[in-house]
Amino acid sequence: MLLRLAYLGLINTFALLRLLPMTDRDKDTEILVLRHQITVLQRQLSDTRVRFSPTDRALLAALLHRLPRQALHRLRLLVRPDTILRWHRDLMRRHHARMSRPNRPGRPRTIRSVRVLVQRLAKENPSWGYRRVHGELLVLGVKVAASTVWQILTDAGIDPAPDRASSTWAQFLRSQAEFLLGCDFFETVTLTGVRMYVLVVIEHAQRRIRILGATPHPTAAWVTQAARNLAMDLEDANSRTRFLIHDRDGKFPHLFDTILADAGIKVVLSGVQMPRMNSIVERWIQTCQHELLDRTLTWNQRHLLHALREYERFYNSHRPHQGIANARPLQPLPESITDPAQITRLDVRRRPRLGGILNEYHHAA
Repeated sequence: MLLRLAYLGLINTFALLRLLPMTDRDKDTEILVLRHQITVLQRQLSDTRVRFSPTDRALLAALLHRLPRQALHRLRLLVRPDTILRWHRDLMRRHHARMSRPNRPGRPRTIRSVRVLVQRLAKENPSWGYRRVHGELLVLGVKVAASTVWQILTDAGIDPAPDRASSTWAQFLRSQAEFLLGCDFFETVTLTGVRMYVLVVIEHAQRRIRILGATPHPTAAWVTQAARNLAMDLEDANSRTRFLIHDRDGKFPHLFDTILADAGIKVVLSGVQMPRMNSIVERWIQTCQHELLDRTLTWNQRHLLHALREYERFYNSHRPHQGIANARPLQPLPESITDPAQITRLDVRRRPRLGGILNEYHHAA
């Protein structure tokens, strides 16, 4: 806008210089012609309003605001004289507002490291309010105002302490993952039409899967024996498991919970129609369906168990899991290859499982 205003001012300056050699008679003639042209334009426009750009308004206000109101009324203008004066008042108001603006804004923004530290303290300690966080900062030698801490937490969308102190089920699962097991049944049908029930257990921390068995008739005796086998396996592995989550399915007899309780494992029942309370094992069942069962034609119970055992070994020893930073449940990730020569000469071999349904990839020896 400023550039256009300077351009219009320069044009009008040259126009003024052009008027100097003109006589008064020539000027009066040009004024009468211009007034008549404006009359013709207003007659053609009728009720249509003429649109002025901000630059046009500034130029007209600068040229005409010094004339008295009576003189403005005598001029043939496309707008009312009051409009010209209002444009000038708006220009002066914006000019004064710009001149009154302080050269330096208010308090400087809190440095990023302090803001990150405040958010970290609030997230790691849900029961701390902004004043408790402020006190901890003073202990660390970081001097900021308590109101600054409150503003940082508000801008980050962190709720006040009473709203953060209540723990959700997902937070409980994450904090107690090392001591938790998830257990559930899922169904599949063989080619002969027999419905098979598979009992599976998963460790929340390592995502290690244990397939306890598959049967067409999950009787109380069969489920109880599976619980005994699970308790012995956990004891041999020196597991620190203290809780096992399963739903309220009638396939779990009371003796199942008793055997686990004798092994020091407390059974936690999930809510009715609340699969997210046992979400990790539910997610694994969906993965098993997509990666194995939907791609396999199982003939009978023996074939099903063979496929599940192969998938169990594949899942625990090779398949990366996003929930544990793409590590494998029983093996950590190898060291990254940093040698450029080795990167350019990769020799990766495929090891198929179950006829190519599952594939493992390894570097050639």
